[in-house]
Amino acid sequence: MSDIEMPKAPGYFISKWREEGPVDLETLTAWRDEMNWTTWLPLAEAALYLDAAELLALIQPELSPAQDATLNLVRRRMLGDTRLEQAINEALEVSRAKETRDLALEGRLRMERGLTRYEMGDNEGAADDLTWAETRLKSVAKASRDHDLSLINKAAFHMAAGEPLMALTTYSEIPRNGSHAHETVAISRLGASRIRAGLGHTFDAARHAWNAHTHAILAHQTNMAVEAGALFLDFSSNCIDEDAERMHVQVAESKPRGVEDEEPVLKVHPDDANGVFEWCCAQLPESNAGDDRPDLRAMLTLAHRMGRMDQFEDLLNNPDSVEDPMLAAVAQACLDDEQLNEAWGVRLATLTML
Repeated sequence: MSDIEMPKAPGYFISKWREEGPVDLETLTAWRDEMNWTTWLPLAEAALYLDAAELLALIQPELSPAQDATLNLVRRRMLGDTRLEQAINEALEVSRAKETRDLALEGRLRMERGLTRYEMGDNEGAADDLTWAETRLKSVAKASRDHDLSLINKAAFHMAAGEPLMALTTYSEIPRNGSHAHETVAISRLGASRIRAGLGHTFDAARHAWNAHTHAILAHQTNMAVEAGALFLDFSSNCIDEDAERMHVQVAESKPRGVEDEEPVLKVHPDDANGVFEWCCAQLPESNAGDDRPDLRAMLTLAHRMGRMDQFEDLLNNPDSVEDPMLAAVAQACLDDEQLNEAWGVRLATLTML
């Protein structure tokens, strides 16, 4: 994990504008090229969402008619407009017209319409649009930002429709070693891990969680990396084996299995489990405050299971620093010390009476 690629997310462009701008369009174009963006639309959307009005005014005239129609759609959604299908259809007409045709944007707009139709309860229409969009984007803009979104949205639709195996199939279309964004790979593997766990496929669930953790780190998505790491530890904490292959080797050697093939038995080297545990703990905020701390609850539970309670000695000795009653309950359940246990009981009672 030493060779981490710096993300070229639109937010970096906005940050550069705020730190070094305002600048002229020629300079903006150079920045855009340095960040490997070939179109202004994602940057215009970021300027809209992040309230960079002066920047937006400078780059919006550079948008094509189809891009401008799409940006107006994004603006309406941001302002809370829920009746978007007509606006989407109007933008689709622009993207399909001979003079203004944009094949990739047509795919994105069909995806937008699919999401809108799902929200309106039209599952059949949503399925048609999302499938069409993914097929088009795979053809003309494979592994682009919009293609990645179409795959993630299509998988989410299948999950919402009670079709986890279809969602798993969609996630499988996002290879780890392809050109998809690390964030997309992480999201897909996190989803695949949960589906595999639901099917009782512990080895595959842990493998996908490991990959999600790895790619989330590469994407600088710390919260997702902690979530995936905690999931990996949940599967692996009872499967520690000093003779196990290192996890990156198991991942590299993993191959598709036939229906009759037995699932591998999950065995995790202690260095892998400890490495993930320590990385996740290092990302936790220094403060234990906050009335909803699922991050601390998960890691404290895992620390207890792994015999690593030393990592949370400061938290356990300071009940008053905790504001989340569920975290207080977890802390009390993890303690053998009678005096501390009583102190946590008092803290829990105080929090639940507030």
